[in-house]
Amino acid sequence: MFKNLLMIGAVCLFMISTTAQAETLGGLAFSDTTPHAAAMRPKDDFTIVGTEDLMGMKAINKDGTVRAIVEIPTGTSAKWEVSKDDPKAIYWEFKKSKPRVVNYLGYPGNYGAIPGTALPKELGGDGDPLDVIVLGQAVPRGTVIDVRVIGVLKMLDDGEQDDKLIAVLTKDSPFAHVESMTQLDAEYPGVSKIIDLWFASYKGPDGGMEGLGFEDAAAARAVLDAAAANFEAAR
Repeated sequence: MFKNLLMIGAVCLFMISTTAQAETLGGLAFSDTTPHAAAMRPKDDFTIVGTEDLMGMKAINKDGTVRAIVEIPTGTSAKWEVSKDDPKAIYWEFKKSKPRVVNYLGYPGNYGAIPGTALPKELGGDGDPLDVIVLGQAVPRGTVIDVRVIGVLKMLDDGEQDDKLIAVLTKDSPFAHVESMTQLDAEYPGVSKIIDLWFASYKGPDGGMEGLGFEDAAAARAVLDAAAANFEAAR
C-alpha cells in the first residue's frame, strides 16, 4: 500500500513537472531553455542585457575575420534582435503586441547582425546593421563570434533589397575551413539550396520574399566594406 502511494505521488510530481516544462513563452514550448551568452543576463522573459555596446564594436578584425552577434541560434524560431534603443540589449521582437515567432522550420544557421555596419538604401540596404547567417552548430544567443564571410544571398522583401551575408564559424565547426560558395557547394551539396529555399519561404507563400541567387565572397566583402564605412561616416 505504501509503495503504491509512493508510486502515485511520483507520477503526480512527474506530471506537474512536465506541465511546468511545457508552459510557453510567446507560444513556444521550451522557449526559455535556449541558452544565452555567459556575458549577458536575463532582464525579463523577453530581454537579455550585457555590459558591452554591441553595435560599437568594429565589424572587421585585424586578421580579416568578421564579428557577428548571434540573435537567433540555429534551429530556433523566436525572432530576437539587438535593440535599437539600448545596444547592450537583445530583445524578443514584438509584432501585433505579441512576441514574434517564425511560423516555419527553425533557422538553418545562426542568424544575427554585423556590428559597426549600416547600409543605406542608396547602397542597397535598409539603414540597419547587415544581416548574416552563420553556418554551423547552434551558438548561444548574444554571443559575439568570429566568422568568415563566404558569400551573399541576394533577396527582395516586398520589392526592397534585403540581402543576407553567408558566413561560417572560423573554428570548432565542420564548416570552419570553407572559404567560398563554390567550396560549400562542392563539399556540402544542397546546403546553399536549403538556405535559399528557407529564406524564400519562411514568411509563407504570400510573404513577399524573392531569392535572386548568390554572389561570391568578393561581392559580399564589398557590401561589408561599404556598410562599415557608412557606419563610421555617420558616427
